[in-house]
Amino acid sequence: MTLSRRNFIRLPMLAALVAAAPDGANAVAAAKVRIGVLKFGTVSWELDTLKQHQFDSSNGIELDVASFAGEDATNVALLAGNVDVIVTDWLWVSRMRSQGSDLTLAPYSTAVGAIMVKADSPIDGIAELAGKKIGVAGGPLDKSWLLIQALAKRDHGIDLPTANDIVFGAPPLLSEKAMQGELDAVLNFWHFCARLEANGFRRLVGANDAANALGASGPVSALGYVFHEKWAVEDPSGVAGLVKASAQAKDLLAKSDEEWLRLAPIVRAEGKELEKLRDRYREGIPRRPVAEEEADAAKLYRVLASIGGEKLVGSGTDMAPGTYWTGLGR
Repeated sequence: MTLSRRNFIRLPMLAALVAAAPDGANAVAAAKVRIGVLKFGTVSWELDTLKQHQFDSSNGIELDVASFAGEDATNVALLAGNVDVIVTDWLWVSRMRSQGSDLTLAPYSTAVGAIMVKADSPIDGIAELAGKKIGVAGGPLDKSWLLIQALAKRDHGIDLPTANDIVFGAPPLLSEKAMQGELDAVLNFWHFCARLEANGFRRLVGANDAANALGASGPVSALGYVFHEKWAVEDPSGVAGLVKASAQAKDLLAKSDEEWLRLAPIVRAEGKELEKLRDRYREGIPRRPVAEEEADAAKLYRVLASIGGEKLVGSGTDMAPGTYWTGLGR
């Protein structure tokens, strides 16, 4: 091919532009990843860190974040193809796979709820919960609630739902009632528990404690990045980029206290409360091989299915194969 003088001049300019691009060709051909999250959920902390430090673009993806009002809305958006990824729990993924779906999950967080009591409460163990008024977030089929029920029945012969006055409600309302002394104990989501810890409460028993006592060998991710296998196969750079970018954001949040100070307005906490949220978030960063988590989740599935029944897990008697995605071989 013969180069004209005009093209000869353009070539160095083009080379300079490519060299100046943040990631060469990847910056031009970034894979777009549409993720749906709860508007005020904790996932937004990690995604803000990810985008603030451009971990998305450095891993070859363009992250498009869509906010939703509730978990059901994110589920519907994923199933309808309006987003590529959401963050939800492995039980739902297994149930959907049992029904023929190709959904799968990459671990996001092992942080789980706990039963909280006031620091000066006379309640020192599960056995002493009998006859008490307990607030439970997440409803009667909440995984943490079912695991703690199973532990109470196995070790103490106590059927918590029948032996206690159980109050179901929204997490912030239950935390408020607990602080006002209207509840003897409260089982709440991990970040509400962290806020309670910063305000004079202590952990009586965590869902992770119950899981370990019931057979798990280590922390199991309660939540994961959930997506269709078909999407992961057709756009492997998208899911791989998201998982790598997420890991970099987690690594920064695990090491940098300054990053948490930057996030304070989004977290809506400061001082001791921000520190407790930071510490509990860090404890929830997945660090085990996916195969180990998957094996433990399968054990817990059987425990949960025995209590929650078909309303919780559907018709599947065991956790559906492929619930955990092993595409990156972690």
